[in-house]
Amino acid sequence: MENAQASRPDEFPVVPDLHWSPELELGDARMDQTHEEMVEQVARLRALPHGEQLEPYRELVRHTVEHFAQEERWMIATGFNADNCHASHHETILDTMRQVETHFLQGDEEIIDRMAAALAEWLPMHASTMDAGLVQHMKNVKFDSRTETLADPSLVKPATMSGCGSVSCS
Repeated sequence: MENAQASRPDEFPVVPDLHWSPELELGDARMDQTHEEMVEQVARLRALPHGEQLEPYRELVRHTVEHFAQEERWMIATGFNADNCHASHHETILDTMRQVETHFLQGDEEIIDRMAAALAEWLPMHASTMDAGLVQHMKNVKFDSRTETLADPSLVKPATMSGCGSVSCS
């Protein structure tokens, strides 16, 4: 006999809590710090009752806007086209995050929980693929994310890449 609850459209799979760990580190201190902050914000958000989630969620959205803008500055500085697929992915995530607040205010009290769970599932995958590729590329061109400078600007050809994190996924 089939499990009737599993087929209910309002049931969502349980996503385990995300905690910062060495497995999430990518080897760029500034990016790792930003990711750790996001992991902590998502974990705090998931621990709150619905009625207390809106302002911490807004803080998470602000953090994510800054987080993605930081990575996109680094991409441009290291030779990516402005409309690369990594930046497009960021835009899609932010668009979704912005829509969540509207739905919450319209009475969907569980939507922030669902978004936080989705982010807890999404971030490790995004970091280990697109962001890991970006970190490797930044190392290859000797880009310092702390100062946002290139040790040797001749290693970068401006606006030559449109990939997700590195030349290999263009």
